[in-house]
Amino acid sequence: MLHKKMTQALNEQINKEMYSAYLYMAMSAHSAKIGLKGFANWFMVQYHEEMFHAMKLYEYVQRQGEEVVLEAVAKPPTQFESPLDMFTKTLAHEQYITKSINELMELAISKKDHATQIFLEWYVLEQVEEEENDNDIIAQLKLIGDNPHALLMLDRELGGRATTVLTDFSKGIEGAAEAAGG
Repeated sequence: MLHKKMTQALNEQINKEMYSAYLYMAMSAHSAKIGLKGFANWFMVQYHEEMFHAMKLYEYVQRQGEEVVLEAVAKPPTQFESPLDMFTKTLAHEQYITKSINELMELAISKKDHATQIFLEWYVLEQVEEEENDNDIIAQLKLIGDNPHALLMLDRELGGRATTVLTDFSKGIEGAAEAAGG
């Protein structure tokens, strides 16, 4: 059983992860609109990852016998100045999520909630990867500058990113993993 404050904080994190998915879907739509299909693909893969993150939290709260309370998801921005602008905003958002995950971990530690601490370790490590990926792409975009040929090369590279997380949650995460052979 989760402490009431922990349950509330985990529910808030579900909303943050859902917003992340919504944000990356908006970035995918914008990328497609300006002709950067590879960027659109990268952001859509990111959308799926964020939905996976939300569902892991959702199922954890339920497995702990607590109620999932879903709130409205805020409207994300839909216009961006450039690919660099999108990734700068992506990094800032992921840093916000990292701070939120760290606060969840601190709460779990303060409540001596060892199960939630262990559960959250995956998210802590995931955020290191998220920020590293964003920093790498930002560095490439800064090197590219205004070179359209280099931008198209990066677009092609980002178009090769594939979804590696489960996307069908109808049987839950564990059920989907079993069905996928993992």
